[in-house]
Amino acid sequence: MLSRMAGLMTTDHGGAAKRAAAMSSLGAAFGITLLKLMTGVLTGSLGMLSEAAHSGIDLIAAGVTLMAIRVSDKPPDSEHNYGHGKLESLSAAFEAVLMIGSCVWIGREAVLRILHHEHLELKWSVWPFLVLLLSIAVDFSRSRGLHKIAKQYNSDALEADALHFGTDIWSSAAVLVGLLATFVGERFHIPAMEYADPVAALVVAAIILRVTWELGRRTMDTLLDATPPEMRAQIQNDLKQELTATEGVLGVERMRVRRSGPDTFVDLTLQLPRSLTFQRSEQIVFAATEAVQKRLPGADVVVHTVPTATLGESVFDRIRAVASRSNLAIHDVSVQEYNGGLHVEQHLEVPETLSLREAHEIATQLETAIRAEVPRIATLLTHIESEPATIATAASMEASKNLEQQLKQTASHFPEIMDVHEITVTRGHGGAANSVQVNCHCTLPDELPMEAVHEIITNFESEFRLDHPQVSRVLIHPEPATDNRR
Repeated sequence: MLSRMAGLMTTDHGGAAKRAAAMSSLGAAFGITLLKLMTGVLTGSLGMLSEAAHSGIDLIAAGVTLMAIRVSDKPPDSEHNYGHGKLESLSAAFEAVLMIGSCVWIGREAVLRILHHEHLELKWSVWPFLVLLLSIAVDFSRSRGLHKIAKQYNSDALEADALHFGTDIWSSAAVLVGLLATFVGERFHIPAMEYADPVAALVVAAIILRVTWELGRRTMDTLLDATPPEMRAQIQNDLKQELTATEGVLGVERMRVRRSGPDTFVDLTLQLPRSLTFQRSEQIVFAATEAVQKRLPGADVVVHTVPTATLGESVFDRIRAVASRSNLAIHDVSVQEYNGGLHVEQHLEVPETLSLREAHEIATQLETAIRAEVPRIATLLTHIESEPATIATAASMEASKNLEQQLKQTASHFPEIMDVHEITVTRGHGGAANSVQVNCHCTLPDELPMEAVHEIITNFESEFRLDHPQVSRVLIHPEPATDNRR
């Protein structure tokens, strides 16, 4: 059985909020990049130019992120059944490539300036410090805002932008210290401190490289459908324990989790007792889905169920499981054990439109499957019954006082029977015009075991029909005494 619960249909992806955050990031990145570039050109600071390059990458990345978010929020269609969420991961991969390129360029220029001392000429100005302080303030504000929206809507693209703005704070601080040290070195003629600016550029390159590594690793995990890191240990273990504790679940055979943009997809395979009905299995599937979505809100959950034989299965359970697997209905299964073997009798229901040959073939196939399932069976007798395909017409008749009185008199022979009531009599049961059917309710003690109940009402029915051969069928509904008093 397969059940699909689409949490995506009710999940708010926050498209408007994400687009607004991406637009504001794009504007902030453009302004800061322009200021850093102008200041770097005017002062000749490689650290400032490297910061401008870093912010330029953020500008390009913010533009790509905005476009990716516009497309990734589109609902699934006939060509993209899982949605367009992975576009966010592709935009993050594009950012990683840009960041690696900037690391190479910044590192090369820094090494050249260290090796060729004549290029270390900076023009004193207060503007680099003001621009860097403004950049730090903007980066701090945007990083917090983007991180909040990214966490709220599970957006990889916005999380990458938040990470970039966060690292800009540290890189800007490094450049600020480098510029200050370089100017101090020039002012007090300390040659070693004149290398602070290119060294700061190398620090910026190292920070970018570190961020690129983390971003690239997460992006590759998403593109390769890896289980998200935060779900690999505690959530999966806790979730498996919670699912296993669900009533009716024997075990979790497989659990796969992957993410596509803001969406999380969970694929479960649960082992359920094979004796469960289809309706009960569906209830367990719903319970398992709710357990997953409690841990992973809005997850799209697909649950596969595997019918599993349990160690506590009785012979009756195993026989019924074989019949259910063949989509056949059996009842009145009885098993006796003597001479070292099991002797089974059962009633098989088949459509009344079948021929004897067809019905016998079905019974033979069922018996073969049951013997394979329970090798200890020595003999197996199947009583084939026709299952009515039409609604029988039964005419009500005046309940004979004689029948009522004799039914109650027969019931008095059984001390456990406390009361017989709601007696109805109909004629024409089973298509026979003269056949008579008697229905009644029978009150018995509350604590009487069902085995004893069945034996009492069976003997009651047999004795009454023996005294009244015109009655073709007697249906007795047993009920506890407490229910009878309500």
